[in-house]
Amino acid sequence: MANLRAFAMPKWGIEMTEGVVAEWMVAEGVPFRKGDLLALIETDKITNEVEAEADGMFPRLLAEKGGTYQVGELIAVLAGPDDSPSAEDVDAFVAGFRPAETKVASRAGAAPPPPPAPAAAPRAETAAPAKITAIAADANISPAARAFAEEQGVDISGIAGSGPNGRITFQDVQQASLPPVSVGGGAPVDLTPIGNSLNGVFASPLARRLAVQHGVDLGGMTGSGPKGRICKADVLAKVKPAEVPAPSPAPTPPPTFARPAAGAAEVVKMSPMRKAIARALSHSKSTIPHFYLRSKVRIDAILGLRAQAKAATGEAPSINDYIVRACALALVRHPDVNVQVHGEEIHRFGSADVAVAVATDKGLITPIVKGADRLSVAAISREVKTLAEKARTGKLQPEEFQGGSFSVSNLGMFGIDQFDAIINPPQGAILAVGAGTRQPVEIGNALAFATIVEMSLSCDHRAIDGAVGADFMRTLKALIEDPALLTG
Repeated sequence: MANLRAFAMPKWGIEMTEGVVAEWMVAEGVPFRKGDLLALIETDKITNEVEAEADGMFPRLLAEKGGTYQVGELIAVLAGPDDSPSAEDVDAFVAGFRPAETKVASRAGAAPPPPPAPAAAPRAETAAPAKITAIAADANISPAARAFAEEQGVDISGIAGSGPNGRITFQDVQQASLPPVSVGGGAPVDLTPIGNSLNGVFASPLARRLAVQHGVDLGGMTGSGPKGRICKADVLAKVKPAEVPAPSPAPTPPPTFARPAAGAAEVVKMSPMRKAIARALSHSKSTIPHFYLRSKVRIDAILGLRAQAKAATGEAPSINDYIVRACALALVRHPDVNVQVHGEEIHRFGSADVAVAVATDKGLITPIVKGADRLSVAAISREVKTLAEKARTGKLQPEEFQGGSFSVSNLGMFGIDQFDAIINPPQGAILAVGAGTRQPVEIGNALAFATIVEMSLSCDHRAIDGAVGADFMRTLKALIEDPALLTG
């Protein structure tokens, strides 16, 4: 019989509760080698590449591309590269899978199994509570697998590890922890590879729910499913005809109204990134007292520097790169703006870590240019390009987008003249930058035209006063209008 194993949604970071299967990189039934890329899993803001820990094959891929699944939820079934499991064996394994009883499962609302039926004889190994088993320090086992095995009292001496160099993985211990079950009232049979028993009853989840709903005792029942598994039909056969739920009538179609030619609206589920953005910005807008300071800034000098650089080298930093540099220098001069707000504490920073908003096809993300006050405009330009590309391909690491002391959001390239941005908590302020437009201005008692950018500073009034924010904006404007100050 094939040695089937679970391939469950992994957990990266203590706050991760779900992930999206962005792409399966191997096909169902096609063998893969150790180190091959198996899947791309999206979390709140990054896409993780899942590599094979050993040679193998997926006899069945359960998770759909783009689907969202809870941590620990079964998303595929693993087998050896030369195994040929039957469809019945895979069906039974899927039906019998149960996630590990971890803190994540508890938060997801996983209920403990019901108490044994009175007629069932208690098994010796379940009569007493599980004892913590100490595992040798030099055992070839992963930390997560060690913790689970010790907590559940699993003897690892007989486990053949499926990880690199025979290392015992969490999934190996999880599978070994599944108890032997009784099939059809006979002697206990080890169905660990193919199924799962609950209180001595080998039944599908749907069969269990129907049995509870209709008061059917599953004890002693012989199932008609694979390996004697009790299925929906077996339970319904025990239900009185009047109790069998009748098929629901087809819903009455709603009255028709004149609709646009496009038809009904498309319903799109939020991605993990979009959910994270929604949570953060809803919290920001509803709990942070925003106020806004707006200023018009001339950028003709920056445009002149860019033209010179373009003529000399064929490329030049963007206007946004100059603005990031100017913000960094202004933040160092005004540390009361270079802050994060944590409850009743204000964290003031000596270095300017400036987050730059980047639009991706999955949502907005703000990679951070760390120590921007110590970088030249050219270095900031290179760093922003690198971070933006990683953001768009989902390859940012958490430390590259978490934190920061200030944000810059520029919509000028989309032709937006002016807007107000929402603060990116726990930061204390964010600068919104609009498009450059030619406007008449007074220069030396004469009327002239200049390229003007409208900027709006959103401040957290709990930490930043109006005068402090205004002084910061005055310094920022001076730096941008005299970009020679940015090269110092």
